[in-house]
Amino acid sequence: MKLMQLTSRAALMLALALTAWAGVRAADEPARREWTVDGVAREALVYAPATAKTNATPLVFVFHGHGGNMNQVLRSSPVHTLWPEALVVYPQGLKTPGRLTDPEGKKNGWQHGVGAQGDRDLKFFDAMLESLKKDYKVDGKRIYSTGHSNGGGFTYLLWAERGDQFAAFAPSSAATTPTQLPALKPKPMLHVAGEKDPLVKFAWQKMTMDAVRKLNQCDAGQPWGKVEFCTLYPSKLGAPVVTFIHPGTHTFHKDAPAAIVKFFKEHAKP
Repeated sequence: MKLMQLTSRAALMLALALTAWAGVRAADEPARREWTVDGVAREALVYAPATAKTNATPLVFVFHGHGGNMNQVLRSSPVHTLWPEALVVYPQGLKTPGRLTDPEGKKNGWQHGVGAQGDRDLKFFDAMLESLKKDYKVDGKRIYSTGHSNGGGFTYLLWAERGDQFAAFAPSSAATTPTQLPALKPKPMLHVAGEKDPLVKFAWQKMTMDAVRKLNQCDAGQPWGKVEFCTLYPSKLGAPVVTFIHPGTHTFHKDAPAAIVKFFKEHAKP
């Protein structure tokens, strides 16, 4: 009888422990949040560590490419699993005409330049940042943006139009535009590019990387630790550039998220 009672008690304790653990895990998972911007409902998946309300917390925005969505980019670029101490936001774009594909705008994406789509996505970013700063203890010196393809292009637009908010950027398979380039201020950058990219031509991306290295007054390249495909260009201004140049195509490289998180962790605003 005593053995049965002991066994039942142990089983109960185990069940309670598993329930508590499941509750913690559920709280740690990215949750859907919604904002209303100019009367339009916008959404994102937001991962918030348990300490985000009490400790100064880094904030990372991860933008999907044209035709993607917030669930897809969470799977392909799971920054929150690589940096669980950071707030991580995976925003959802709206149907947007593409520059290189989908001219009718049947797929989700981000505005390409200032004034496009009524600046709806810049306003969306502003709304997200404002509310996250109210809800959590965001470290203003450690805010970052990354994105692939159209999401990388929007990251460059954020750099041009909201650059003072950020510590560093990590666009992938994207290029800035001649009109945006003069608006960029020196900031640390990691750029991911495929040498055989058939969509955003590597030559276009190289021009962007070269322009940013010049802007940031970078020195000659050198290995970036033991990270494959990466070259570090130190900067006289404290705004180094890392190029992650792989032999692939437009597909987001599987090793890029870890390199991006490593880069972000190394850089904060002065």
